[in-house]
Amino acid sequence: MDVTRRLSRRDVARGIASVAAASALPCPSFAQGVPRIVVIGGGFGGASCARALRQLDPKLRVTLVEPNQVFTACPFSNEVIAGLRELPMQQFTYDRIAAAGVTVVPQAATKVDPQARSVTLADGTSLAYDRLVLAPGIDLRFDALPGYGEAAAAKMPHAWKAGEQTILLRKQIEAMADGGTVVLAVPAAPLRCPPAPYERASLIAHYLKNRKPRSKVLILDAKDGFSQQKLFEAAWKELYPGMIERIALSQGGRVTSVDAATNTIVTDFGNYTADVASVIPPQKAGRIAEIAGAADNTGWCPIDPVSFGSKLVPNIHVIGDACIAGQLPKSASAAHAQGKACAAVIVNMMSGKPPEPPRLTGACYNTVEPGYAFSLSGVYQPKDGQFAEVEGATSPVNAPREERRREAERADNWFKTITVDIFG
Repeated sequence: MDVTRRLSRRDVARGIASVAAASALPCPSFAQGVPRIVVIGGGFGGASCARALRQLDPKLRVTLVEPNQVFTACPFSNEVIAGLRELPMQQFTYDRIAAAGVTVVPQAATKVDPQARSVTLADGTSLAYDRLVLAPGIDLRFDALPGYGEAAAAKMPHAWKAGEQTILLRKQIEAMADGGTVVLAVPAAPLRCPPAPYERASLIAHYLKNRKPRSKVLILDAKDGFSQQKLFEAAWKELYPGMIERIALSQGGRVTSVDAATNTIVTDFGNYTADVASVIPPQKAGRIAEIAGAADNTGWCPIDPVSFGSKLVPNIHVIGDACIAGQLPKSASAAHAQGKACAAVIVNMMSGKPPEPPRLTGACYNTVEPGYAFSLSGVYQPKDGQFAEVEGATSPVNAPREERRREAERADNWFKTITVDIFG
């Protein structure tokens, strides 16, 4: 939906820069020992938080617990699926974070003891903490879709965690005969990066248009509406007429089960056999959040938006996709902003100062073909126990192609900037 007052990209850049500048400010030394901060999860939120903590006070003992030695970013991974980008361009190490003084532990966290304030690692060792930050991202709820599990994902890839699944889906599409159908199953909200399934459909259609022009993309959707819907639908009509079909919830698009052996997807009103199927299951907060007791019966983590503190467990903060954050979307941009703001909160709390209500700025870009993108941007603040959007803007539906090209350039610059800020 368009808004009358557009938040400029300069406003977005200024907001991101202000958070970065705040991270560089000196803070008072702590009177009683050196606080131990443990961050679990090395994605956009956790890695941002760990690095910002050291920038705020180099004397802090900051430990980042992350089993993967290479981080594979989800933003732009749809371009990998469509053959427009190679996977190594999505991958980053933690070397620069370690060089900044963060202790990087390449193990999984298996247990959290809030009373003892300790984290147990996969090898049985434990880490003591004064404050714990959970940034575990998402886990896929394989139990929520009959017939779908890890074995089925090897045949019907979700590709919702970038890496091997991304390449698997790409290879399946490349091997599909011209005239085939790629089916995307999209779950109900909440989910990571809400517009990403429709960007995926667009970029797959771009590949098919140029390589297998008699093929189609079918979206089976458990929702009636979705983020930036008018923009996507206008782009599909312009770029891919007749190639993309979407069946919404009220039309029978909700997937109720799958049969991986026959590539069959079952909905409320009918069955669909795919030549290639990408099944995105429902999601929840990463497993360690549940283990720590920070996730409620929705599978997500309720937080105080001022401090990012868990509403269920003391001395624990939750950031990124795992938390319940009101109107703040589950996105890389939002996680990055939360990570830096949470670091500032922790430093204030450790020095006896109350946390200041954060003002988070973020942007979400979607590419529908090379050189054609649009965006959604916003400013979010705590209100009534949640994050509320106080300013926002969406690219206009009737923008000229030159503006779409500039948006594509901004998207590329955003990705370069955020990954350099965290991992560079």
